[in-house]
Amino acid sequence: MAMRGKLLPLAGLYLVQGLPYGLQSGLLPVLLRARGLSLTRVGLARALYAPWLFKLVWAPLVDTWGSPRGWLALSTAALGLVCGLLATLPPAGAGGAALPVPVAALLLLLNLAAAVQDVALDMLAVRLLEPAELGPGNTVQVVAYKLGAALASGGLLALLPALSWTLLFLLLAATYWLAAALAWVAPALRQLPVPPPSANPRPSLRLQQDLLAVPGTLWTAGFVLTYKLGESGSSTGEQGASGLFPLLLLDSGISTPELGLWNGVGAVLCSIAGSSLGGVLLARHWQPLPLLRSVLWFRLGGLTYQTALLFQLNSPRANPVPGTVLRGEGWATAGRSLGSWALLTLTLPGAALLSLCLQHLLGGLVTTTTFTMMMRCSQLAPSALQATHYSLLATLELLGKLLVGTLAGALADSLGPRLCFSLFLALSATPMLYLGFAPSALA
Repeated sequence: MAMRGKLLPLAGLYLVQGLPYGLQSGLLPVLLRARGLSLTRVGLARALYAPWLFKLVWAPLVDTWGSPRGWLALSTAALGLVCGLLATLPPAGAGGAALPVPVAALLLLLNLAAAVQDVALDMLAVRLLEPAELGPGNTVQVVAYKLGAALASGGLLALLPALSWTLLFLLLAATYWLAAALAWVAPALRQLPVPPPSANPRPSLRLQQDLLAVPGTLWTAGFVLTYKLGESGSSTGEQGASGLFPLLLLDSGISTPELGLWNGVGAVLCSIAGSSLGGVLLARHWQPLPLLRSVLWFRLGGLTYQTALLFQLNSPRANPVPGTVLRGEGWATAGRSLGSWALLTLTLPGAALLSLCLQHLLGGLVTTTTFTMMMRCSQLAPSALQATHYSLLATLELLGKLLVGTLAGALADSLGPRLCFSLFLALSATPMLYLGFAPSALA
């Protein structure tokens, strides 16, 4: 089958898979922070992502029971059902201290269904794509997922004043049900070869041993646990402490609509551009490991720039006037004598925007290259273990980002933004050192 016939349905399904993430990583933190919650409580709201950490519980079931197409259609339809139920519940009130319990419970179920969908969809991608198609395939995966996240974060943040909570979730429900139909009827997914079932299901201990015995697994597991440490602490649009820098901009006085536009739309477009660039480089016979070595150096420079910018924004003299950043009017100062400070305050809004966009561009490039390496490692596993193997790597990748993300708000509150971001900058050097120990199986 032609590669285009494979990539089109994958793109549509990965796009809808990004919607729950964008809803909770882009929209929810800004709304909670705008209601006065501390960075610590905003960070703890990421506990709703917990189902993603338990994908290994049901990944063996997807590997051995039923068809991946059936699992995919069922989980996507379940996402539509949960969105339909969310449409019947009111959001948090203007003075609420946290999400209402029923809304939080349904968002937890939304993540559960999305995590099952993720296992089934990744299983289809691993089995469907040929080795030469991994670069374009992972570009489609990352770009479509981020586009869905952008639509559900920045797009919803901009439209929420004009769009009711009920209509918003009814539209999401309809989108998921259409995606479930696509998953069931797409020709590329109907013709997917099914590996012969295992006669003897593996015991849990034997399964773990088989997974870890796949060449390159231990090294890849260590890399995906650490490669986003610095970026997830000081960047945006990723898991981990994804909202920390934009939330600090919000604290500095940038309005919510401005933040939604730049962080939810402009910066994510740069992330998509970075992911697309990664796919182009991989398709032109760049190998993942050499490409990662080069890109991580650029990312370190970008993080250094963002940290230096934060030091300036955290100055008591810098105070952006709400609603002026889009018009280029910059930050006001506390005194009358402006001098060279006036020029600096006029450039800070542009510098903040450049920082967001630069980190999204480099982050997208790093993510696409890393996911290509993960899929290449999983293709070294027996076909009956590939979905479980990829779920193991994807779970560890998410765990590495969530560990820092959940604690990032508390670190910022306790250490202060300057020391916190300096720590993230130091952590960003860890994966660069770790690449020196990459096994030959992944070269």
